[in-house]
Amino acid sequence: MYPPVDPTIKIDLGFRTFELHWYGLLMATAVLVGSQIASSEVERRGQKSDDFWDMLIWVLIPGFIGARLYYVFIQSPRGEGGLMHYLGNPASIFKIWEGGIHIFGGFIFGAIALFLYTRIKRLPGLVFLDAIALGLPLAQAIGRWGNFINQELYGPPTTLPWGLRIDCDRRLPPYNNGCDPRLPVDPNTEVYPLDTTYFQPLFLYESLWNFIGFGLLFWISRRFKHQLKDGDLTLLYLIWYPLGRFFIEFLRTDSWFFPGTPFNVVHILSAIAILAAGVVLYIRHRDNSPRQVEE
Repeated sequence: MYPPVDPTIKIDLGFRTFELHWYGLLMATAVLVGSQIASSEVERRGQKSDDFWDMLIWVLIPGFIGARLYYVFIQSPRGEGGLMHYLGNPASIFKIWEGGIHIFGGFIFGAIALFLYTRIKRLPGLVFLDAIALGLPLAQAIGRWGNFINQELYGPPTTLPWGLRIDCDRRLPPYNNGCDPRLPVDPNTEVYPLDTTYFQPLFLYESLWNFIGFGLLFWISRRFKHQLKDGDLTLLYLIWYPLGRFFIEFLRTDSWFFPGTPFNVVHILSAIAILAAGVVLYIRHRDNSPRQVEE
């Protein structure tokens, strides 16, 4: 069973104590690792890595803004502990370590920023998009461990040996009933004691899915480099990642679902991404035309 971890690192310098958030450190590490992979891919595809690093900040900032806004207004739970909390405390929107971010918002805002930047700078947008698509799964796999530190992105209770323990103050209703013995128990709801209730570690499932996805895309990019066209790695990513996310979403406990259904907005976006990317990939290779830019 996974024990909880202190979300902050305290550094005592004698005259002052500093606190660093594990979530932020892991996100920074994820960005650096993913960016290094993407930079190497850009060079391998005949472009300058300096152009990638110059572009990165112009894509990261809109991407993070979009990812955070998507989480706040779409992904966060409805009620006082979710959307209403952010609306009542707008400053908390900027605290990404409290609730996190959502990759779909990052996709939308980041893709728009990348398109505009590459058009303005007259760079091959699909090459840079492929490079990001190659490094992104590895970055996501690393970043998901921030959810573990924050005790978020967990599923329903489980008896599996890799279950995750969630502290009472991090649980969503009804799983906080009976967790804290100091609080009253709702007799009409099942009780979930702190020491005996464990939850599905969805962060772990998604992290493993992304690690596998990175390995698969990396292998394809080398094994079929002469058959691939610019943009194909992006399409493959848009099939792989949403496919795993589609099924993981059924286990989410912190999402808003369409009333009377097990589906939410992410299911719809994932299905659209998978179908659209699959159709485009098929059409692009239906005639087995040569790659746009040769190695």
